[in-house]
Amino acid sequence: MSKRVAGPEIERLIQLLAKVPGLGPRSARRAALHLIKKKEQLLAPLASAMSEAVEKVRVCSNCGNVDTADPCMICTDPSRDQSTIIVVEDVSDLWAMERATGLNALYHVLGGTLSPLDGIGPDQLTIRQLVDRIAAGEVKEVILAVNATVEGQTTAHYLTDQLAEFGVRVTRLAHGVPVGGELDYLDEGTLAAALKSRTVF
Repeated sequence: MSKRVAGPEIERLIQLLAKVPGLGPRSARRAALHLIKKKEQLLAPLASAMSEAVEKVRVCSNCGNVDTADPCMICTDPSRDQSTIIVVEDVSDLWAMERATGLNALYHVLGGTLSPLDGIGPDQLTIRQLVDRIAAGEVKEVILAVNATVEGQTTAHYLTDQLAEFGVRVTRLAHGVPVGGELDYLDEGTLAAALKSRTVF
């Protein structure tokens, strides 16, 4: 049994940091110690920013992006191409696409992929909301920017079937996205090339 070397407040900070993706217990301890050492420069501003985020961050009821406004700044931007929607699995993928591409389109965040083994069906994702957006009639192209995994491709096929009756052009990312790859881990050049060479799905 390991001995406790810090008070309960510090232990709680470490435990919470360890829940952040990419941080294990050891990295969380290092991060906590660094924050504590830089209390005035880092810890206090971080605590303030996190408190403000809890109060102000919202999920966009239209596309699923996170922002401080609902609808989000992407959905309310009049310069966006209203005829094109890029469908992504998660908000991190939306942010990756925004960093990498010059395509000034709208987005739709699914909230994951279809995975029957994990109990994730169409009702657990925002597929119905996407279909409703397409049914409104303004959209001419849907770009399926889902990960090149089995679940991602299953989801893409399902979406293609669901959108068939609306006569929209359904495309997907092409060259550059490796099978099994995830968008958030790809470099911006690869993502940009994949978007430019998209093909009909």
